Amino acid sequence: MSYEIKTGNKQAEPLLWTGDFYNEGTGSGDIFDTLKEECGVFGVFGHPEAASMSYYGLHALQHRGEESAGICVANGRDFNYHRGMGLVKEVFDKDKILSLVGDMSIGHVRYSTSGDSRLTNAQPLVFKYRDGDLAIATNGNIVNEPLIRRELESSGSIFQTTSDTEVLAHLIARSPKDFVDAAKDALRQLVGGFAFLLMTNDKLLVASDPNGLRPLVMGRVGEAYIFASESCALETIGAELVRDIQPGELLILDKDGMTEDRFAEPQRKALCAMEYIYFARPDSDMNGANLHAARKRMGSRLALEGFVDADIVTGVPDSSISAAIGYAEQTGIPYELGLIKNKYTGRTFIQPSQELREQGVKMKLSAVRRVVEGQRVVMIDDSIVRGTTSRRIVNLLREAGATEVHVRITSPPFKNPCFYGIDTPDRRELIASHQSIEEIRREINADSLAFLSPEGLIQSIGGLSGGDYKGGLCLSCFDNDYPTQVDFGGAEKEGCSC
Repeated sequence: MSYEIKTGNKQAEPLLWTGDFYNEGTGSGDIFDTLKEECGVFGVFGHPEAASMSYYGLHALQHRGEESAGICVANGRDFNYHRGMGLVKEVFDKDKILSLVGDMSIGHVRYSTSGDSRLTNAQPLVFKYRDGDLAIATNGNIVNEPLIRRELESSGSIFQTTSDTEVLAHLIARSPKDFVDAAKDALRQLVGGFAFLLMTNDKLLVASDPNGLRPLVMGRVGEAYIFASESCALETIGAELVRDIQPGELLILDKDGMTEDRFAEPQRKALCAMEYIYFARPDSDMNGANLHAARKRMGSRLALEGFVDADIVTGVPDSSISAAIGYAEQTGIPYELGLIKNKYTGRTFIQPSQELREQGVKMKLSAVRRVVEGQRVVMIDDSIVRGTTSRRIVNLLREAGATEVHVRITSPPFKNPCFYGIDTPDRRELIASHQSIEEIRREINADSLAFLSPEGLIQSIGGLSGGDYKGGLCLSCFDNDYPTQVDFGGAEKEGCSC
């Protein structure tokens, strides 16, 4: 079967690697056109090996941020901390971990938008203020940060980073109240999606935004409390999952134990749907739903909504494997490993040649010719952003001999930017915002294309408390229905930066 690789008259793509570290300055120029999570956080309270536990916990959260990593430890008197650019295993070694002595710690892995890849923005951010030391780690995005920053700067504040997390430190430091009340007041001023860990020399505060947009869970190992962006990080250190942190909740941990409080009343529950679709690891649980099981149900529902007769089903690794298995089980079409991911191309210090950049997708994915040759293939993927990666993968399968390639997406069309902690392109760059499904099909060179419906997505995830609006999910990237205000009179951000 003949086919056409559509290139148009677009300009040559920018370099994939433009600095010493993977993702440094790449932003929308990344040849692998996927959505990027902002951050992952991990906290320990009441364990003598807090630093080591944070190290292993951050390893489990590495998929949430590959750009920088950091750990800050408190011992009741002062802080010890280390941060660096790169993966967790590159930033920390045995000696560095041994130097971080204390029974309370917070850790962070980060991905940032283009231009903000710098050590000064690596978290946890550490400050000196009137009551001693303060360290902050967050996952998410403060939508009204530019407005708050502008007001603080006009009254004399001097910022040391471009991270929106720093505004919280300034708001706390300027308050005459004690630390806990100052933190409550400061958190109430923030609009957006965020999961915060705030640590002083003798306290750990844990907070989730009033809509619960960003995930955060609590666990226990012995008498120690553990907090993490995903439950898979608890499993890594042998901790037991206790519960999710609730919207607007504030936990206060100190020498007297843990106090359950809140800084705001819960608003419309709106956990990010993309956590279920793409970001979180399949062995994580969120709000009572296991990610692998939820993705299998998405694939099964997608088979009911968008069945096509074919010979094999394959998933784009790794996030779409579970859904592909669900699609195959529902249809009876065999699941095959038609695409293989090269797990060692994520980081490099070598500038690839022009030829390699043009063949960039082959550096990350390979089609198994003996599996797909002469076959009608159903390719399952989690989303289509600009369409460039989908086109590359479809053509990769065709080059390997697939006679037909039918694309099925386990999310609705991605039409709107996210303001809550996912690095998404401008709306004009989102292909679904200005092209029909048929136009997208032609653009990505597929024989057919179908997306999962919003109703199918909500029902597939399940496990959420009954009666919640839209199943307790944020679907704004699909339906433009944002759970918070996102327009602040021109002071809103163009991108995200935790």
